[in-house]
Amino acid sequence: MKRFLLCLSFAALVSVQRGNAQQPFTLEQVLSAPFPANLTASKSGERLAWTLDEQGHRNIWVAEGPGFAARRLTAYNEDDGGELSHVQFTPDGAAVVYVRGEGKNESGQYANPTSNPAGAEQAVWMISWSGGEPTKIDAGNSPCVSAQGKIAYARDAQIWVSSTAAGEKPKEVAVRGKNEPVAWSPDGTRLLFISRRTDHSFIGIYHAKAQTVKFIAPSADWDMDPVWSLDGRKVAYVRVPSQARDAADRYFSEPDRATEWAIRVANAETGSAREIWHSGTSLQSSYPEMAEDTGGGVLNWAAENRIVFASEEDGWQHLYAISGDGGAAKLLTPGSCELEQWSFSRDKSAILFNSNCEDVDRRHLWRVGTTGGAPEAITAGDSIEWGGVFLGDGEHLAYFSSDAKHTGRTFVRGVAKDAHPIALAPQTIPAEFPAEQLVTPQQVIFKSGDGLEIHGQLFVPRNLKPGEKRAAVIFLHGGPPRQMLLGWHTMYYYSNAYGMNQYLANRGYIVLSVNYRDGIGYGRAFREAANHGPRGASEYQDVVAAGKYLAARSDVDAKRIGLWGGSYGGYLTALGLARNSDLFAAGVDMHGVHDWAAEIWDEKYVAPEWRKVPHDSSPVAFVDTWKSPVLFIHGDDDRNVGFSQTVDLIARLRARGVHLEQLVFPDEVHDFLLHRHWVEAYRAASEFLDRQIGGEKK
Repeated sequence: MKRFLLCLSFAALVSVQRGNAQQPFTLEQVLSAPFPANLTASKSGERLAWTLDEQGHRNIWVAEGPGFAARRLTAYNEDDGGELSHVQFTPDGAAVVYVRGEGKNESGQYANPTSNPAGAEQAVWMISWSGGEPTKIDAGNSPCVSAQGKIAYARDAQIWVSSTAAGEKPKEVAVRGKNEPVAWSPDGTRLLFISRRTDHSFIGIYHAKAQTVKFIAPSADWDMDPVWSLDGRKVAYVRVPSQARDAADRYFSEPDRATEWAIRVANAETGSAREIWHSGTSLQSSYPEMAEDTGGGVLNWAAENRIVFASEEDGWQHLYAISGDGGAAKLLTPGSCELEQWSFSRDKSAILFNSNCEDVDRRHLWRVGTTGGAPEAITAGDSIEWGGVFLGDGEHLAYFSSDAKHTGRTFVRGVAKDAHPIALAPQTIPAEFPAEQLVTPQQVIFKSGDGLEIHGQLFVPRNLKPGEKRAAVIFLHGGPPRQMLLGWHTMYYYSNAYGMNQYLANRGYIVLSVNYRDGIGYGRAFREAANHGPRGASEYQDVVAAGKYLAARSDVDAKRIGLWGGSYGGYLTALGLARNSDLFAAGVDMHGVHDWAAEIWDEKYVAPEWRKVPHDSSPVAFVDTWKSPVLFIHGDDDRNVGFSQTVDLIARLRARGVHLEQLVFPDEVHDFLLHRHWVEAYRAASEFLDRQIGGEKK
């Protein structure tokens, strides 16, 4: 059973009277810089492509060596929610394939945040490297491009195949179940796919010419994460044992149980398979779900017949390598730190990864061979790097980088450690972006009630005077497997949140961003804390500790401490206001969970003893002691947290006379698709906090 992953909301921002701030800037200015994502390189040569979100105008940008002059390839000029994803080159590098649009909700409706009467869709597109009008392949997502010019993609949970050549009619690969294409074989003749069947899954191979489907060693278990060997003769995949029907429900009310898993290798021709590696039985040996969420894949087949896989066997997410024929696994990335993302060189002999090794609250790039050896640091210092890829020429690598005052930008450089990086598309940084007016957050470490060390980032206003007491705000990230950093974040959602924390500090607030237990970066035991969330809300004691840390500071007015956060951070914001209105004077709750029992099981019948602990770990269990005012912000097409969570809590608080305000975005999803909605939400949040805790000390 996958653990809950709630995409944390940038939610509520604060705004103190301008008399408290020097050189004030606006929300529009601090959120004006573009956000880069989806960096990819052609299989050969020096071509790069990535997406750039410029205040909601999402486009693909490209560059090519040796000069690497960047140019915009597409021409989407509206803040219309048209998200771009799955960016990849065709094998010859002559075109770029991508997906535009958000998928469907449980009712089968595409995300349509502009409420356009004409509707919206998610579709696979292709555009020539030289530019021009893009060609629509079909409605769908998850495209895979073959060496023979075929494009496989998912549409309504079925696989379809089309061609990069114009005029070919798409053909459905009709297979029962919910099916997703994974990768074409190296020669482009066969497609590897996953077929999910409610309580089990199969690995399938579709032969395009013969029009046949073969399943690999089918069982009653969950088969996933398939990868081709470099010669296309074998397939490696993961098998996770099936569970009893009530096991998923018990997950939320019983202690953790290890999720054993195995690596299997199959003959792609015959379908016969055997196990070559099996995990241990300890909790930290469990299937590495974090690698699916933020990493570079649980399995990768590398050079010299080696399979590289992710594991938390030593308590940290690391990479290991094993022979495709079996044997002992070798640790490639040692240390009390963890990897977040990784990719491979074209010949699959080297791995480029980012991690917080030697810099726990940042990310830097490292390189290691797939056969082992000491990892080599490529970047270091006060910057943050992520999304790294090797270029097809084998001589360059590209990546994103930010720091405390500059948002993420795209860079390219040689592979040598002392190579000089080149910033791409510097012209996209708006002149009004207030880089020099931002503060550098301080790393702070304080202890929670049970003695656990908690990291945070403290934003102190530049014009704070000795002896002056300011209002303070605690920011709580979502996920919860997320980590806020000492600079602009690697994810769009939290990059916005970091910008809003800077805005609040500029307006005069002291802001503390808290990396509470359940987050990443500090090891598996920290992330999988005992009795967390619906099992007892153990992470809430970290929120209280943060409040007490601020209250004890000589520059904080202890009666004016607020909370803001979204999704899981919205949950903790609501829990703080419900349980400790004496400590937290006001809060902004963006799309938070308020009743775990309802969120987990919806209207399904569940035994009362299973519902008790999740309910008692929720804000709704403490509405009788909720006194502090709150602002709720939520989009009603939220696919992560049901809108009913906000509807229900508002009704409960109204009945008790609690002051509440609300901002609802019709047809908007969890991670707002429209840039203007982020600005509107933050403005409402800052104005609310101003009214409740801002201004001069009373």
